[in-house]
Amino acid sequence: MKEEIIIAGFGGQGVLSMGKILAYSGIMQDQEVAWMPSYGPEMRGGTCNVSVILSDKKISSPILSKFDTAIILNQQSLDKFESRVKPGGLLIYDPNGITRHPQRTDITVCKIAAVDEAAKLGNAKAYNMIVLGAYLAKKPIVSMDNVVAGLKKSLPPRHHKLIPMNEQAIEAGKVAVEVINAL
Repeated sequence: MKEEIIIAGFGGQGVLSMGKILAYSGIMQDQEVAWMPSYGPEMRGGTCNVSVILSDKKISSPILSKFDTAIILNQQSLDKFESRVKPGGLLIYDPNGITRHPQRTDITVCKIAAVDEAAKLGNAKAYNMIVLGAYLAKKPIVSMDNVVAGLKKSLPPRHHKLIPMNEQAIEAGKVAVEVINAL
């Protein structure tokens, strides 16, 4: 098993922390992991992305040009990474702010209205965990127990009280993800 993922959006959407939680979850599951963030000098509002590789074998290089899965949270990222999903791969996107929806028919395309789901939960900070839940619904490559362990590892102890809310958000994302084009 080897899963090569790109998560891309604006700074402030939790892109990097989503990747870090996924990476820690893989570590907790005794997988080989690579986590490689990329962002500009802006703190919030600039584009950023993170590639995550989870594998049961050694990872030869963290540099990727094609991905098994793309998780896309803004139009610029969709424009940049849609073509880089391997045929037969998965693209998950949040339609909020998207003006040109995914066009490919050789991949599975799913959408998650994470902004709307976060509003239903009454917590905008749950956004990235809703998106992570959508991904885990389609590719359950790490167990929920290991995701919780990954949350504990990536969150400072003073924020551990938020873990149940994060679990709730992940579960909401698993339910709310919608398949647009299935292979």
